[in-house]
Amino acid sequence: MTLFGYGKTTKAIAKKFKNCDIFDDNFKEISTDEFGNRLIPSSLFDPSKSSLEVISPGIAPNHPLAQQANNLISEYDLFANKMPYSIWISGTNGKTTTTKMVGELLKGEKSSIGGNVGVPLAELDPDDVIWILETSSFTLHYTNKAKPDLYILLPVTPDHVSWHGSFANYESAKLKPLDLIDESGIVIIPEKYKEYPTDALKISYKTPQDLAQYFDIDLSKLNIKEPFLIDALLALAVERITLDKISYDTINNFKIDKHKIEELKDSKNRVWVNDSKATNIDATIEALKRYQNKKINLILGGDDKGADLSRLFEFLENLNVEVFAIGKNANKLIKNIKKPSHECKTLQNAVKEIDKVHTIHDIALLSPAAASLDQFDSYIQRGEKFIKYINDLS
Repeated sequence: MTLFGYGKTTKAIAKKFKNCDIFDDNFKEISTDEFGNRLIPSSLFDPSKSSLEVISPGIAPNHPLAQQANNLISEYDLFANKMPYSIWISGTNGKTTTTKMVGELLKGEKSSIGGNVGVPLAELDPDDVIWILETSSFTLHYTNKAKPDLYILLPVTPDHVSWHGSFANYESAKLKPLDLIDESGIVIIPEKYKEYPTDALKISYKTPQDLAQYFDIDLSKLNIKEPFLIDALLALAVERITLDKISYDTINNFKIDKHKIEELKDSKNRVWVNDSKATNIDATIEALKRYQNKKINLILGGDDKGADLSRLFEFLENLNVEVFAIGKNANKLIKNIKKPSHECKTLQNAVKEIDKVHTIHDIALLSPAAASLDQFDSYIQRGEKFIKYINDLS
């Protein structure tokens, strides 16, 4: 077997199957790993000597390895014949939260969560009854054989455009499971896709109320607020479909991950919000909606990957907001935002500048609408540094 890339997904496959040929740009010479797999520079790949290539989802379609391969499949395709009842969860924002919520609701049903949530399929138990898979557009792009039994699609908005080449391609990847799923399956999709053809039972929604009504969920019994309400309702919809029950206590006790609208108070009792996971404009807009009735000291910026930020700029116009720009696109933000703005360049500088104007009546919000890799290892490190800088304030 040939593997492209040596990240978490392909390492797990290599460990499970062994004796693989692994091609990666980071390999400078041929060597072997502890499992007997051959590690080979990408430039040495010969498609005539390979009958099956499994690609790491992080490798873009325009990469030479992807372009040269004749038998390219995804991680999902590799395990298609061994996959138990599978629930695939995708969308632009909220898929991690929804996946983990479903995992909690189905915890007693011999189920596992995996995929983009951090557990490769090669490490999941094939004897499980249910696999709950957070499914990225990267994986879906390369998937042509595997199919879900239940597909949950959160709203789709522009993201990863540079990887896919266009929003249309990104959207097409998100809709691909509707082509793959058979007549025994179920899809829950945003209303804008209700006319998209599929053999599965199709359920569409536009608002939280749509989902609550269809699945007989009592909204008055839910303590979860926006922007996590849709996530919770979709998770409860999965529970209704698979177990025919609604566990209000379980969902109300679910703890949202760190770095996602995580509220903190400093020594002066001022509120700071760590929303470092907001790596695109829609996630940031949802965070802003939550605090739109307050004055917001907003930290924006990072690597926006060339995304069109005009909708965010328009949304900011109607808010009482002061912007503190950081990262790779800081200058671009300053030039386009028609609100008081400061080019802070670094997160630490932004926190120091906000400290000068922040009051107990305001909100200080880190919701960058950009990836973190221009200045940090991950959005997690960005969020942790944010908390540290707040704690360091005198």
